[in-house]
Order: sequence, then C-alpha cells, then structure tokens
Amino acid sequence: MRKALAVGQKEFRQIARDRRTLMILLFVPIFFLLLYGYALNWDIRHVRLAVEDRDRTTESRALVSAFVNSGYFDLVAQVTDGQITGLMDRNEVRAVLVIPYGLSRNVQTGRSSLVEVLLNGDNANTATTVAGYAQTILQSESARFQVTFRRAGGPRAPILTVQPRVWYNPELRSTLFLVPGLIAYIAMITAVVSTALSIVREKERGTMEQVRMAPLDAFSFIVGKTIPYFAISLVSAIGIILAAMALFGLPVRGSWPLLLLALSLFLVGALGLGLLVSSLADTQQVAFQVALLASFLPTLMLSGFIFPISSMPAFLRAVTVVVPAKYFLIALRGIVLKGAGIATFWEELVALTVFAAITLVLASVRLKRQWT
Repeated sequence: MRKALAVGQKEFRQIARDRRTLMILLFVPIFFLLLYGYALNWDIRHVRLAVEDRDRTTESRALVSAFVNSGYFDLVAQVTDGQITGLMDRNEVRAVLVIPYGLSRNVQTGRSSLVEVLLNGDNANTATTVAGYAQTILQSESARFQVTFRRAGGPRAPILTVQPRVWYNPELRSTLFLVPGLIAYIAMITAVVSTALSIVREKERGTMEQVRMAPLDAFSFIVGKTIPYFAISLVSAIGIILAAMALFGLPVRGSWPLLLLALSLFLVGALGLGLLVSSLADTQQVAFQVALLASFLPTLMLSGFIFPISSMPAFLRAVTVVVPAKYFLIALRGIVLKGAGIATFWEELVALTVFAAITLVLASVRLKRQWT
C-alpha cells in the first residue's frame, strides 16, 4: 500500500506540472455539461415569421396575434407575394402565414377559408416541427371561430382549413438536411486535424531547426504548408459531394463555381485553424486533442447542423459568430437546395474570408515568435 501511495503521489506531481492535461481533466467535463445542457434543445423557439395578410380585418389580425402569442413565432415582416422568395432564400424567415381574402366574411357566414403556411424546408426537422405548431394554432383558432358562429345558430363545419407548403424540400427528406451538414462536418474535421499535426511533426522530428535556417519567412512557410492539404481536402470534399449526389440524391440547384468558391474559403479557414493549433502545441497528441475540440464540437453543436441556433441561449448564439461551419452551411444549403445566387449569401462568404485570413495570420505570427 505504501508503494502504491508513493506512485500515486508521483503521478499527482506529474499532473500538477502538466497544466494542459490538468486543464483538460478539469475543464472539459464542465464545458461539455454547459454545451450539451444548453445546446441540446429539441424545442423550436423564435421561429421567424412573415405574414401576407390579404384580408386586413379584425379576424386576420387575431389570427396573427395567436401565432405571436403562442411563444413559438416572432413576427419579423409583413410581406406581399413578390417578397417571399427573397426572404426565404436569405433565411430571413422560416415560415410565411398567408391569410386569404374574405376571411372575415367567411367567419361571419360560416364558410371555410383556406389558410396557407409556407415553410422553409432546408432544415427538415425544423420544418416538420414548425408545421405542427402552425397546424395546432390554426385548429385552435378555427375552433374559436366555430364556437362564435354556432352561437349564432350556424353549422359545425370547420372555419379554417390549413394547407402547409414546404419549399426547397417538399418531401421533407431528412437526407437533404443532414447531408450538407455532414459535408461541412467531415471537411472541417479532416482539414483541421491534418494540418494540426504538420508543424508539430516538424518539431518532434527536429526538422524545424532546418526550416528556421532556410531563407523563408513564417507566412510563406504557413502558406506552403496549406497548399498541399488544401488540394487534397478540396478533392476529398468534391468527392463527398459527388457521392452524396449519387447515393442520396442530393441536388445541386445552384452554380458549381459558387459552390467551389464557398468550399474553398471554408477549407482555407479550417486549414488555417489547424495550423494555428499546430503552432501552439508541442506534441502531436496535444495537437490532435485540441484540433478535435476546436472542430468537432463547434461544427456539430453550434453551426446549425442539428440544433437551430435561434433556439439557443443568447450567450451561445454569440459564440456561434466565430464558428465557420455556420456560415458555410448557410451558403451550402443556399446553393444546393435553393439554387440561390451570390447576392443571397455574400455576407457568409465575407465571414469565411475573414476567418481564413485571421487564422492564417495568427498562425504565422505565432510561428514567427517561435523562430525569433
């Protein structure tokens, strides 16, 4: 027992000296609890709703109020028919309530009115849930109108009938929602991990001293490290897209050059992040762990891949600002599912460009400090 205690004491001292391992052991479990506890939320809240009110009466306004007061929808726009496509393409709304002409007259005479709910189907899970919310609210309002009409001696026919229409993914196929996310997920992890080990490998083999003696600046070294991994990652990502088209029926309704542009910017940022991790780590084991932590969890949990960002707490929504997969997924789904042009998601492309530039510059600055 005394020998075991001596070994345990020695191990405690080693762990205390290795602050990175100690931080991983203490910090990561708490981080996982906070991340999963807040991000794993199956409730869909704050659905951005636009309304096309063709009736503009007390009854139509009551219908809109029922959606807003439910707590699930946020009214963001009053629109006409020509504005809906642009709002849907830019993800500014997830649902559009179309109230027909003559709703008030039909309520008073007991005739049925057809109310349309247009849903953004690029996220099949969210669209299905939102359709259920909308149908429940409309059925409740229909029952309320029906009770009012019955008191006047009218028939018991439903006042409101619901017609949900799903855009971009009418069949609500989950694969059309999941496959773009998987493309981003696989490309991110592959790119970050591959470059995260590259500079550390030079350090462990002792060849970094030779590189330092060469007439080469840090930024050129970083760019040179990026080029081969970029070519390999781009070919791999294109292969994934082609396989998804062949195996899962993924459509590419937009421009292939735009798709390659978005993919290239995303990969450069991911490779830059891996190089930044590699410049900070001293061993391949540490680099691999940090690379997984920096790529796996944000891409899976905070990009909108599985869980809607709008349903997350405010502080997690703020964290998603620095998650490149969030912007890439918006651009990717806009291209392959909606056939949207660059005017729709140019802000996402700018964000990917900024992220790529920052990671490459930080990696070169960090490496330059190590050389001096």
